[in-house]
Amino acid sequence: MYRKLNPCTMLNPTPVVMVSCRGAQGERAKDNIVTAAWVGTVCSEPPMVGVALRKSRFSHGQIAETGELVVNLVDRAHAKGCDLCGVKSGRDVDKWQALGYRPIPVEGLAYARAIDGCPVHLGCRVKQILELGSHDLFLCEVVTVCAEEELFDETGKLCLDLADLIAYCHGDYVTLGERIGFFGYSVAGEKALHARLGGAARHASPAAPAKGAGRPPRASGAKKAPSRRPGKKRMHK
Repeated sequence: MYRKLNPCTMLNPTPVVMVSCRGAQGERAKDNIVTAAWVGTVCSEPPMVGVALRKSRFSHGQIAETGELVVNLVDRAHAKGCDLCGVKSGRDVDKWQALGYRPIPVEGLAYARAIDGCPVHLGCRVKQILELGSHDLFLCEVVTVCAEEELFDETGKLCLDLADLIAYCHGDYVTLGERIGFFGYSVAGEKALHARLGGAARHASPAAPAKGAGRPPRASGAKKAPSRRPGKKRMHK
C-alpha cells in the first residue's frame, strides 16, 4: 500500500555541491559560495550540468553577471561548511573567511574560483538560463575538471569511491555507503564481477529477481489470503 503525497521535490537522494562564483561589479565583485542540491548532469557531448538557484540568492546575480561558476564536490570533511554556505548569505557573510577556505584559479575561467581541498571541481560557463518558477536553471558547459592526485590509482584510474563524497536525502546529508555494482554488472560474467567487485561479487550474482517474479500462481478457486489489516479496505488512488 502507498500513501499519496502532494506533488513535491521527492527525487532523492541528490548530489549536494558547493557552487563557487564571483561577480564583476559593485558588491557582487567578491568570491562567494552557495550550496546547491538541485544540480545534475544534463548532457554528455558537450559535457553540461544544470544548477537551479532562486533569484533571491546573492550568488544568482553574480553568476548571471559573469556567466561562470565552479561546481565543487563535497566530501565528509566539508559537510558542515557545505551546510553553512546554504544557510548564510554572501551579502552578509564572507563564507571563505568564516570557513577558512582558500580560492584557487580555474583554467578557462576569469572570475569564478574553486575551493582548495574539495576532492573534485568542475569549472563551468553558463550557456542558458531557464526561468522555471521558484528557481532559475543555469545550463552550463563544463570547461575544466580537476581531481585531487590521491584519488588516482597506480594505473591512472580515477577512484571516486576514495573521495568519501556525501549526498542530500530528504533534508539530511548522508554518505554514499558501500558499492553494490557497476554499470553493466547485471549482465557481466563471473570473471568481470570478481575483478570489479572482489568479495562483494557473490552478492551481485545472480541478479535478484524482480518483485513478484517466481511466485507460484494461485490455484483456481483458491481463496485470497486475508489482509494484514482485517476490516480495512484497500485505497485505490
